[in-house]
Amino acid sequence: MKTAFLFSGQGSQYPQMGAELAQKYQSSARILECGSDIMGFDLMKKLTESSAEELSQTRLSQPAIFTVSLLALNAARENGIENCAVAGHSLGEYAAMYAAEVLPMEDAFKAIKLRSEAMAKAAENSKGAMAAIIGSTDEEINKVLSEISGFAAPANYNSPVQTVIAGEEAAVEEAMAKFSELGRRSVKLAVSAAFHTKLMKPAADEFKEKISGFTFSEPTCAFYSNLYGAKLEKLPDMPDYLSKHICSPVRFVEELNAMQSDGIEAFVELGPNKVLTGLVRKTLKGVINVNIENNETMEKALGALKG
Repeated sequence: MKTAFLFSGQGSQYPQMGAELAQKYQSSARILECGSDIMGFDLMKKLTESSAEELSQTRLSQPAIFTVSLLALNAARENGIENCAVAGHSLGEYAAMYAAEVLPMEDAFKAIKLRSEAMAKAAENSKGAMAAIIGSTDEEINKVLSEISGFAAPANYNSPVQTVIAGEEAAVEEAMAKFSELGRRSVKLAVSAAFHTKLMKPAADEFKEKISGFTFSEPTCAFYSNLYGAKLEKLPDMPDYLSKHICSPVRFVEELNAMQSDGIEAFVELGPNKVLTGLVRKTLKGVINVNIENNETMEKALGALKG
């Protein structure tokens, strides 16, 4: 059975995430030690003692989610779950890069540190907003966004029935009002930045410069890209790619469809929560779809994959 590993993005965090996996699997210590050394704080302590509000801050949420994704990957592999493909949602693409050996663990944590700092700084300097639009077509969304007075654009193509828009706060709120008039539901997200839009360009430029000396290796399995919504046939200029990744929309629906077209039959989300599991359920039919974030979900996943 062809299996893809999917990795969680920012917003999936919650207090105590990853604690069970860290305690059960002794090999987790290497991940926590490496990450703590590079981040400059005790990751296990942050995972187990931080409040939901603390974990929502970009400088902590990105390394924390990345760490839990690696803990779940480690646990899955120890339990004999194998994959032939990887993909991540936004931040999750970094865990996918590690899983596919594009970056070693140390460099992956360094990239996460630089990315989270650059994005947090850009968010502080250009206040923005994001909102999930439910039940609108791409054409309808583009039409509404073309009619508003400020800047807002599609940021995440999450499922056939959900697209996240992002932009200037007033523009996002104006768009939400127009969608309401059309009978569409919209939900404002608990963020203060317009991720995956041109408002993140200062972060993208800073990040590109800081990772210019990193060495990236060709992936050891199929790697599906947020930027292109398709499999990477050859590794691009990665500092340039990852810079564009910060201020370009996440084409997750296209990625999932491409994976199914390529024969992927099972999707295993690794990391906190089950946001991507929900997106797979809304997008694809006839696939096995599970998540691993603790001991209970591990047992369920093993049953579904081996049953």
